[in-house]
Amino acid sequence: MLNIADTLYRWCREARPFALATVVQVSGSAPLPPGTALAVATDGEAVGSISGGCVEGAVYALCQQVLDSGEPPVRARFGYSDDDAFAVGLTCGGEVEVLVQRVGPADQPHLATTLEQVSAGLPVAVAQVVDGPQRFLGRTLSVLGGGSAYDGTLGSRRADRAAANQVRALLRAGRTARVELGGDADTCPEKLTLLVHTQAAPPRMLIFGAVDFAAALSQAGRFLGCHVTVCDARPVFATHARFPHADEVVVEWPHRYLEATEVDARTAICVLTHDAKFDVPLLRLALGLPVGYIGAMGSRRTHEHRLERLREAGVPDEHLALLHSPIGLDLGAHTPEETAISITAELIARVNNGTGLPLSRVPGPIHGSVPVTGTSPSSVLAA
Repeated sequence: MLNIADTLYRWCREARPFALATVVQVSGSAPLPPGTALAVATDGEAVGSISGGCVEGAVYALCQQVLDSGEPPVRARFGYSDDDAFAVGLTCGGEVEVLVQRVGPADQPHLATTLEQVSAGLPVAVAQVVDGPQRFLGRTLSVLGGGSAYDGTLGSRRADRAAANQVRALLRAGRTARVELGGDADTCPEKLTLLVHTQAAPPRMLIFGAVDFAAALSQAGRFLGCHVTVCDARPVFATHARFPHADEVVVEWPHRYLEATEVDARTAICVLTHDAKFDVPLLRLALGLPVGYIGAMGSRRTHEHRLERLREAGVPDEHLALLHSPIGLDLGAHTPEETAISITAELIARVNNGTGLPLSRVPGPIHGSVPVTGTSPSSVLAA
């Protein structure tokens, strides 16, 4: 639902009832991941998408039915149909399961608080019951304030506390995921399946080396939703005027900056200096950190010399194996802009376990089995 937070927040403020259709499970070559939502207001206004267009008409009609009748939440599955593919099936061949629920004025105050924080760009996670006894379906619990508080209820304090603990962990990791809860006396007698929608802080892209390639890469990183930092020890090159797309431009020795800044499993480190006096101390530190990606620019000869120096500096081979160098995929790139695409393509392939091959040469579904993780546009480097 976070993909349409702004509109839902407006509808809640206006006390407009609406039906919310949420993708809760996908299989095969489904185009959009779990957590994606479509909503329909009482006047027929619709926002969002759950299939990229394949089954929107059928889901819209189901939303109107639930909204008009006031019936409890319902689940519906849409899959490929040879007889009526364009009417009720996913033409790409996958299957998608959708939960449709009515959200009325009584439900909206809690949801409005959550959506307000989402619209403000604050870290938020929403746990939505998508499977279990009928009376629980559609209930939500939100972790707010970066994890310091929660709002809403799943039906009992014990269930709320247990859910909040798991949701906080997913919020810290920036992940959207399904969570199984209950089935025991300590939390909730009934077994529940929660879909946790997460909006975390943007993943970081740290670019070291204030060169032309860094200018193009900072623009590409910004486009992917990353918080981009460009760092270089030379003040004449590290200026905001040269890197207008970067969120930060830092004048500091790269390894010193990396020692002092925060990184996590969604952080990408791109070393573009190809200068040993910068590269070796920086990579020696970086290769021991729990980050998502480390790449370094340079020719194959530069790469071999760099590996020799890093081994001499005491970096073990298992850490060296984490280094993507020469950086980027083989796209035949030459210009800074082409090279930026090459690097970000490798980032995307690394995060999603992609092959980097042309789709025409890869068998199976185009989208594969869509993982319930990293579904926010800002979670390109989701763990």
